[in-house]
Amino acid sequence: MSDIIHLLPDSIANQIAAGEVIQRPASVVKELVENSLDAEAKHIHIIIKDAGRTLIQIIDDGKGMSATDARMAFERHATSKIKTADDLFSLYTRGFRGEALASVAAIAHVELKTRRVEDEVGTLLKIIGSKVESQETVSCAVGTTISVKNIFFNVPARRKFLKSNETERRNIFTEIERIAMVNPDIEFTVIENDIQTLHLPATNLRQRIVQMQGKSINQQLIEINEETTLAKIHGYISTPQFAKKGRANQFFFANNRYIRHPYFHKAVMTAYEPLISATENPNYFIYFEVEPDTIDVNIHPTKTEVKFENERTLWQILMVTVKESLGKFNAIPSIDFDTADAPDIPIFDPSKSTSMPKVSINPNYNPFQTSQGDSYKATKPKLDWEQLYKGFENEAKTSSVSPDVDADLFQTYSENGDSSFLASPEHYQYKQKYILTSVKSGLMIIDQHRAHVRILFDKYLSQVTNRKGISQRVLFPEMIELTSAETSSLSEIMEDMEALGFELSDLGNNTFAIHGIPSELQNIDAVALIRSTIDKNMETGSNVQEQVHESLALSMANFTAIPVGKSLSEEEMLLMVNQLFACQSPNYTPDGKSVITVISDEEMDKKLK
Repeated sequence: MSDIIHLLPDSIANQIAAGEVIQRPASVVKELVENSLDAEAKHIHIIIKDAGRTLIQIIDDGKGMSATDARMAFERHATSKIKTADDLFSLYTRGFRGEALASVAAIAHVELKTRRVEDEVGTLLKIIGSKVESQETVSCAVGTTISVKNIFFNVPARRKFLKSNETERRNIFTEIERIAMVNPDIEFTVIENDIQTLHLPATNLRQRIVQMQGKSINQQLIEINEETTLAKIHGYISTPQFAKKGRANQFFFANNRYIRHPYFHKAVMTAYEPLISATENPNYFIYFEVEPDTIDVNIHPTKTEVKFENERTLWQILMVTVKESLGKFNAIPSIDFDTADAPDIPIFDPSKSTSMPKVSINPNYNPFQTSQGDSYKATKPKLDWEQLYKGFENEAKTSSVSPDVDADLFQTYSENGDSSFLASPEHYQYKQKYILTSVKSGLMIIDQHRAHVRILFDKYLSQVTNRKGISQRVLFPEMIELTSAETSSLSEIMEDMEALGFELSDLGNNTFAIHGIPSELQNIDAVALIRSTIDKNMETGSNVQEQVHESLALSMANFTAIPVGKSLSEEEMLLMVNQLFACQSPNYTPDGKSVITVISDEEMDKKLK
C-alpha cells in the first residue's frame, strides 16, 4: 500500500493561508497599508477600482526594498523583523513585508515596483497565482507601489461570495478609518474609479478624528489622559448630551492597533451610567499604550481581539479615568469648597447664646373673607377667558376616528378565542406608558410605544415596497455630514429612502442636503433620523432587498413612534388601538417584543384574596 500523506505544493498552501488572512478586498488594503506604515511612509495613496475587485493599488514613499528583498518578500514566512521566538513578544509594529504578501500573491495578479533611496534604479516584479512571471530593473520613485488585480481570480467560490460593491467599499473604508485614526501624522489619499473620494492631510489626533467623523464631533470631545505603571491611556470621549441611541463611534486601540474589547467597553459605560439612559451610547476614541509582552494579539486571525495581562486593574483605571474627565468638564455635578467663591462657614462659639428664629404672622388674616367690613377684600380680575373655549366642548364630543378604521375590530379581536372588546371600551393611560382597557376576560394592557412601532412599521414597509411615499419639501434644506463608510451605507439604501419620501442631494465630500422628508413626519429631526437609519443598516449589513426594506421600515418606526411619557387623549388612544388591531400581527413588534398582555379576572381575584 502506497503512502498517502504528502506535502502540499506552495501554491496550494498559500491559497489555504489566504483563506485565513485575505477574506475580502478590505483585508488586502489593510495588510498593504500596514506594510507601508512599517516602511516609515509619510504619504500613502490608495487606489481602488470596482470596490477592489478589479484593482487595489497602494503607493507609498517609504524605505523601499532591494531586488533580493522584493523577491524574498513573497516567500512564505519571510520577515524582516523576527529572528528568534522572543521577538514575537516585543513587536510594536503592525506587520512586515512578507507576512501576507505570499497569501495575496496566491489569489491575485500582483505587480510590485520598489526602490530604496540609496539605489539609482528600482525593481519590477510580476507574480500571478504565486508564480513569478518576471523580474526586471526599472526607473521608479523611492518607495513602493504594489498593484493587486483580479482578486480571487483562481478561487471562483471565494469571488462569488463577495458582497455587493457598496458593502465591500464600506468594509474598505472601515479598515482605512481604523488605520488613519492611529496615524494622524500620515497623509492618506483615496482614489476610487479615478475620482478622489478622501484626503486626510497630516495633523494631530483631535483633528484626525474630526476629519474622519465630521466637523460636528469637535464640540463634543473631552480629552482623557492617564499614565500609570501598567499602561498609558489617552484619547477622547464625548459629552453625555451627545450620546445617541443605536450605533455610535466607539474605538479602542492598543499599541496603535484597532481592537475589540467588550470588557473595557463595560468600564466606559459604567462611568457614563448615571448620565445617560440604558439605550444610549457615547462616542469614544481610547488609546492604550502597554508593554508588548503584557498583551497577546494572536488569539484571533485578524488580531482585533486581544488579551491583556492585567485586565481587571486596567478596567478600574479606565473607568476612573473616564469618570474623572467627565467630572472635570462639568458633565458630573460636583461640590468643590476649594474655590475662591466658597462660602464662609463661621466657627462655633459656645460663649454666645442662640435663639430660635421667629416668624411674624397676622392671626386675623383670612383670604376667603370678602365682606366690605373686613380689613382685607379679595378681588378677582375679570379676564373673560371662558370665551376662548366657547364651542370647543361640543366639537370634542362630535370628533370621530378616521373613517378608514374598522370599528368592528374591537368586537372581533380575540387573543385565545375567549375574549373580545366591549362594545364601547374606555381607555386609560397609566404612567404615560400603557393603555389600559377592559375586555370580557379581564384587563388588557398595551404598551403605547411598541404599539405605535408596530403600526408605523407596517405603514413604512408598505410605502417602501410599493414606492408610494409622498415627499414634503422643506423650506430651508439641512446639511448632513457623513463619514466615508456612512456614505457607502447611504448609497445602498438611497433608492428605498426616496421611495419613503426623502429627497437628498449629494454635495460631494460626504455631505448631503436634505430637500424633502416624508409628508407624515412633522417636527422631526431629519438629520438624526437619517443617521439612525444609516446606523441600523450598517449594524445589520443587509444586502437582500427584502431585509433592507424591513430594516429601513423598523428604523423609521422606532425613531418616529411616540415616546414613553407622552400623554394621549381618549380619541388618540382609541385611534391607536383601532390601528393596532388592523395590523396582521398586533401582539408583537417586528423585532419580537410583546405589545399586549391580558390580566384575567381569575388572576386578579387570586391576588386580592
